[in-house]
Amino acid sequence: MSATEAPSLARTLNVFQLWGIAVGLVISGEYFGWSYGWAQAGTLGFLVTTILVAAMYVAFIFSFTELTTAIPQAGGPFAYAHRAFGPVGGAVAGFATLIEFLFAPPAIALAIGAYLVVQFPGLDPKTAAVGAYLLFVALNVVGVQIAATFELVVTLLAVGELLVFMGVVAPAFRWSAFSANGWSGAPHFGVGSIGGMFAAIPFAIWFFLAIEGVAMAAEEAREPRWTIPIAYISGILTLTLLAFGVMIFAGGSGDWRALANLNDPLPQAMKIVVGQSSGWLHMLVWLGLFGLVASFHGIIMGYARQIYALSRAGYLPPALGRLHPRFRTPHIATIAGGVVGIAAIYSDRLVSIGGQSLTASIVTLSVFGALVMYIVSMLGLFRLRRSEPGLDRPFRAPLYPVAPGFALVAAVVALGAMVYYNPIIFLLFATIMAAAVLATLARERRAPALA
Repeated sequence: MSATEAPSLARTLNVFQLWGIAVGLVISGEYFGWSYGWAQAGTLGFLVTTILVAAMYVAFIFSFTELTTAIPQAGGPFAYAHRAFGPVGGAVAGFATLIEFLFAPPAIALAIGAYLVVQFPGLDPKTAAVGAYLLFVALNVVGVQIAATFELVVTLLAVGELLVFMGVVAPAFRWSAFSANGWSGAPHFGVGSIGGMFAAIPFAIWFFLAIEGVAMAAEEAREPRWTIPIAYISGILTLTLLAFGVMIFAGGSGDWRALANLNDPLPQAMKIVVGQSSGWLHMLVWLGLFGLVASFHGIIMGYARQIYALSRAGYLPPALGRLHPRFRTPHIATIAGGVVGIAAIYSDRLVSIGGQSLTASIVTLSVFGALVMYIVSMLGLFRLRRSEPGLDRPFRAPLYPVAPGFALVAAVVALGAMVYYNPIIFLLFATIMAAAVLATLARERRAPALA
């Protein structure tokens, strides 16, 4: 790069690192959060919900990969929607993605803090969460190669730990324990209620949320035409197997109702099988941090690229689109997202306006962003197939139009259920989105439309 040439994102990521990002972005969802779905729908009801959500994600990822390889830009969904629908469509997808990726990290940071408090009772969980932000924001600033290599290592450790968990509890698994009262969730939904299954949707989504963040690394991938599809497809298959394995083995290890409202279902399930003093249990408790760290670190990488792309396109202040001259990373965007996350951690009264806990509220807000982005992305896929049939598509969505159509319909149904069960959080989400779109319209009136 010459002295006068503006720095650009460095293409350094190989297929193994991209797989690590794909799985690492999500893997904390296998460790905590999902068991609340049992409280809504029971084990069998939640199993049905998870099967449908997993099918939606598989169809979505196989379809989304077409967009990522055809338009390999750091903006990901923003770039696809902008090309398909223009500036307003780009704003909807871009800011929905930004909400998803900005508000997932504080939820995970709080889980990291809670995890550490178990080991160090005198520690303030919010202080620990802020410490996690400072550490991993700094790591993301110093270079994508270092950050991605770290992500791959912690992801491999987290996957290995989940496999150990399943191996240790497998001898105690009984289908009769898993299925006992399996259609009974929270009392106000009733036994076998369809409503309980719909209410459990966000917790099934938590198993897979943010895998699409690999798209934000497309400008930093080597040979994205083939590395991105391999990373996406192997990633979603890995996560699907882990999600069902963890859920089924944990639920069949004893009385699942004792785990349904806990933030640490895996250690508690293992405790039932091996006892409080087992070395296996202590290993799970300590190494469980790797799953949380992998997702936290990976999603910071994702939000930084989304902020960078929106700034580069003029949707956010230009300063957020600057790259570090030495490390060639979006350092200002990375730090700015960290400031928002830390503010969310300390905004108990503001963020938990829906009557939920702080963690549940920001998880719900993040899921709203994800579902809107999924819907716009699938609509963009259909639009671009018609408007740009000659676009180079190194990977084409299989079973088109059935697979993307199923992903679209499933996302719409999931969004409707989310709105019904979380109206106040949705109002907050809709207000943020409306402000972003109105700002985009105002911008378009002041300047010519982007090419």
